[in-house]
Amino acid sequence: MSRNEKQAAEMAALLLDLEATLRQLNLWQSESPCAEALASTQPFCIDTLEFSQWLQFIFIARIQFMLAQQAPLPVVSGITAMAEEVYRQQAEVSSVLLPVLRAIDGCLGQGVEQARH
Repeated sequence: MSRNEKQAAEMAALLLDLEATLRQLNLWQSESPCAEALASTQPFCIDTLEFSQWLQFIFIARIQFMLAQQAPLPVVSGITAMAEEVYRQQAEVSSVLLPVLRAIDGCLGQGVEQARH
C-alpha cells in the first residue's frame, strides 16, 4: 500500500470518527442547510453556518468526494484551531471533538511530508 493509499484509508476512518463524534454530541443534522448557506465564500462558511454544520455539510462531503476521486487531499486545514475558538466555552464539546480534529489535521499534514519526498 502506497503512502497516498495509507493516508486515504486513514482519512476515511477519521471521517467516520468525526461523524460518530458529531452524532454523540448531538451536533449532527438530518437536514442540509439551504443552498445559499452552503455557497458562502467566507472561511468555514462562518457567516452562514454553525461550525458543526460546516464540518458535516462542507468538510466531510468535500473530503469524501476527494477520496472517491482519488484526488490529492489538502495539506493544511486549520480545523482544530477553528474548533478551539468556536468551542472554547464548551469544555464538554471540545474535550470530545478536538482529539478527532487534531488527528484529521495530522493526517492532512502527512501530505506535506509526501510533497517533500
